[in-house]
Amino acid sequence: MKNAAYRDRVSVWSSHGGGFTLVEIMIVVGIIAILAALAIPAFMKARQESYINIARSDLQMLAAAIERLAYDTGQWPGGIAYDDHSSPETWDLGGGDAGIMANDGRFTNNWNGPYMKSMPTDPWGTNYFFDNDYTIGSVTTNSVVGSFGPNRVGRNLYDSDDIYVKID
Repeated sequence: MKNAAYRDRVSVWSSHGGGFTLVEIMIVVGIIAILAALAIPAFMKARQESYINIARSDLQMLAAAIERLAYDTGQWPGGIAYDDHSSPETWDLGGGDAGIMANDGRFTNNWNGPYMKSMPTDPWGTNYFFDNDYTIGSVTTNSVVGSFGPNRVGRNLYDSDDIYVKID
């Protein structure tokens, strides 16, 4: 009797094909697609926000290093006098001319660096910059260390997605 009941269950299973129908599979795939469509934008937004937070953290460390450089030497990155707010920007803060990682000879007064062990790049792969007369639109901020942000537009083409920290 046990064997007959088992055989009946097996034969019922076999007669139905033993799997899911095409409609059932399509419904499951559709539900997964809807969930993915809802989750991916939220994930991308969270990722972008985390990149911005990483950039802000890096910029705080760079600002502190630049302030130590200015305190020690009386100069901004690039060998610019501390009270000068009209000189050119420093696009690569890791170079010897910036004075944070090394001194190429521009910093003759009390250079006590290196002021950072390594120079990060921003989360979008571009170098952080120093600008002592940073301007967006009609607003000029004094000295900043910054990132060109997610769109990477920079070098005197500053826009609203730039991320920066004021130094003075």
